[in-house]
Amino acid sequence: MKKGVVAVLVLLAVVVLVSPAIVGRMAENSMGENLNWAANESGEVTVTSEKFTRGWFSSEGQHRIELQDGELLTAIQALAGPMEADDLPVLLINTRIDHGLIPVSSMSRDKGSLAPELGSAVSTMQIELPGGEAVDLPGTIYSNLSLGGELQSNYLLEAGSHSEGGTTATWGSTDIDVTTNPLSGEAQFKGTIGPLSVEDGDQTVTLGALTFEGRQEPTKFGIAVGNVEFALDALSVVVGGNKASSVRSMAVKASTDIDGDDINASATMNMALENLPEIGEMSLDMVFGLVGADAAAMGRVQRTLESIGASQDPMAMYSAMEDDLKSLFASGFEMNFDRLNVTLPQGTVTSKMLFSFGEEDPATFDWTSLLLSTEASIDLSIPEPLITMIVQTNPNAAMAIGGGYLVKRGDAYEMQAQLKKGLLTVNGAPIPIPLGAVR
Repeated sequence: MKKGVVAVLVLLAVVVLVSPAIVGRMAENSMGENLNWAANESGEVTVTSEKFTRGWFSSEGQHRIELQDGELLTAIQALAGPMEADDLPVLLINTRIDHGLIPVSSMSRDKGSLAPELGSAVSTMQIELPGGEAVDLPGTIYSNLSLGGELQSNYLLEAGSHSEGGTTATWGSTDIDVTTNPLSGEAQFKGTIGPLSVEDGDQTVTLGALTFEGRQEPTKFGIAVGNVEFALDALSVVVGGNKASSVRSMAVKASTDIDGDDINASATMNMALENLPEIGEMSLDMVFGLVGADAAAMGRVQRTLESIGASQDPMAMYSAMEDDLKSLFASGFEMNFDRLNVTLPQGTVTSKMLFSFGEEDPATFDWTSLLLSTEASIDLSIPEPLITMIVQTNPNAAMAIGGGYLVKRGDAYEMQAQLKKGLLTVNGAPIPIPLGAVR
């Protein structure tokens, strides 16, 4: 009995005292795998290890994250003007890993734990400016590296404010959880980002609270599937005391899944805008669905869009995707807007649009044949006050009423359109389609 107790104590000593050195190596490698996976997924950043000092019970390292060519850089250039990637600040992540099957050393810091794992880490961040100066960023990332290599990270930021050079930033508390697995490629995330306000002179930008949650995993088609939802309280810009066009609220839910070689998708969006020029307030309510689209062709279209970026030449974009777009439509699928409503001060425009693209032989497919194999219906209702305003500002719009495209029913003008076997009818009247014009 005593021998058994001694053996257990010796084994425990080995786990506590010897395993940290072994697990430290594993933790370093696994942490690198997760960072490399994240960089490969984004495709727009590079991650390099600046240093890594490994100790017996804990190790410290620094990783450098830089933005490279891609859509994010293009968006920044559109907002801030022409600049190279070298002109942008660099994100530095400083990490301490407490390792060991039982990370005893983690108990000396906040959120330490004795739970079995490869490592328990705490990270802080800095921004390195182009001149080389490093500025501390608020917030702390707490991470746990499981025995299977799964990385669970929790970013915590307390509410606060900071002023420098005439600019004042105020933020609310933030709590973000992210779990990644470099082996499966799966990522899960959820969080709440507190309100953010940045005041610079007579201009104030305010971002309301943002909540989000979702899961994504890669597929052999190069498309990530899963679900995501987020809700934004508000987004506004005030210049000289005048509030510009702004988002009052936004909520989005979307999901995608693979069924054999097909991809299905669904999405709902509710958005309210205000202070729009000549309009005032407007809201959008949308329900979208995609069923049976060829996943391989969709993946190729997505990769082409990512490779050409935000091209200013629509024809160049179409030429690059033409063959894949034809393959996508030749495979057949359904695309529906079960609800697409826009509410304006004059009333609500309601619409429902359903499209079913029949399967065709890819070798003989052309856009004319697509019309012959497509079944579609559009139901549209526009409130009379809005039609009156449109006609007053654009008298040519009255031709839609005179031509029978819009028919007055009650206090709204309506249109019911159907397309089947190349025959288009609008409100029961056949409308000829010049098929040769779409070749």
